[in-house]
Amino acid sequence: MTRLPSIRARLARALLGWSLVGGVAVAAAVWLVVHHEVDQLLDDTLQASAEVLAVLLTNGEITTADRWDLAAPASADGTGERFAWQVVGPAGQLLLRSPHAPAAPLHAAVAAGFGQTPHWRTFGMRLGQDRRMLYVAQTRAERGETQAEVALSSALAALAIGLLGHLWLRARIRHELMPLQALSQRLAEHEPLEGGAALGAAERAELAPMQSAIEALGQRLARRIAHERAFTAHAAHSLRTPLAGIDAQLAMALRECPPALQPRLQRVRDAATRLQRVVRALLALFRSGAELRREPVDVAALVARLPVDGLTVEVPTPSRLEADADLLAAALLNLMDNSLRCGARRVLVTVPRPQTVLLHDDGPGVALERRGELQSALDQQAYESRMGLGLMLADLVARAHGGALVLPEVSSGFAAELRLGENDARP
Repeated sequence: MTRLPSIRARLARALLGWSLVGGVAVAAAVWLVVHHEVDQLLDDTLQASAEVLAVLLTNGEITTADRWDLAAPASADGTGERFAWQVVGPAGQLLLRSPHAPAAPLHAAVAAGFGQTPHWRTFGMRLGQDRRMLYVAQTRAERGETQAEVALSSALAALAIGLLGHLWLRARIRHELMPLQALSQRLAEHEPLEGGAALGAAERAELAPMQSAIEALGQRLARRIAHERAFTAHAAHSLRTPLAGIDAQLAMALRECPPALQPRLQRVRDAATRLQRVVRALLALFRSGAELRREPVDVAALVARLPVDGLTVEVPTPSRLEADADLLAAALLNLMDNSLRCGARRVLVTVPRPQTVLLHDDGPGVALERRGELQSALDQQAYESRMGLGLMLADLVARAHGGALVLPEVSSGFAAELRLGENDARP
């Protein structure tokens, strides 16, 4: 639903393309029809002119006294005028012609009816009983110009109609998509977890089934989230208390057991401590499904409260940012636990940009190819079998804040960058 503007833009481009194609197709079709009709109209005019001239010549109304004779100058290529006529004798000799008509007969042999020469379209007919031929001709250039003008007019008209059709269809599409846009806006503001939340009546009857399905889906998700919240509330007590008791008993056992067993018990206690961290992170993440509690966070003070034994954590510059303190603590704790388990002994925590926390350890790091695989998995949220719990939890925390986890390339060790705001897009 949030991609309606891009859908509308693609539809508009498609409509414009089809309008242009349709306009060209219509123009081509009109041209084919008009080309034939113009040819026929010009031929009819040519024939009618020949019939009128035949009457005038037969009645003697056109003679050499009218200076329409062989002495009149002719153009070099015989096409000085767009319309011309000739009277040719039985032996093929030129008897009369119009000014600038060709100085040679248009046809060497008798050619009654319509004919063609390289420059002229002709119509020939007999004059009386003396076997004279009258040829009336029109230049092919004039016919081509007339056809081009008609074709251009037809193409412009078709394209104008296509453009108007495109504008009309675009307006109709915008009008038809308005209910979907309104539904998209209501969905963006819809909170299924709030009591009595509803999308309201559908603006179109055809949208009612989809809107009902969306509301039903929201209600199912709301019930599932409510169940998870209830589980989280119980799990917070049911899991933390036993783990704290186990840790206390292990601490007492370490003091009372023989020195030979102490390393083994210490490993058990370290494992229990790590389990406590994981449980705290998971519970904090489940709790974040309700809503974030953004507040000013002092990064140095927050890091100082994180229980990570065996790892030196440095925050060289006091920095503050807006974040959910519990979730940020869970993410940092898991990233530091990753560094510790991978052999790091020192972690540098900085805030290079607003709403960004960078952790850089001195461990062995990972190969460039592996780092690329991890980043690709984080971008696609394809966590399964691609990474450990620490990176996954850190990425989920960053996404809960509207950002993402980025693994920048560093010359040594391993670095992870928590981006906690929508404005912190990757460069």
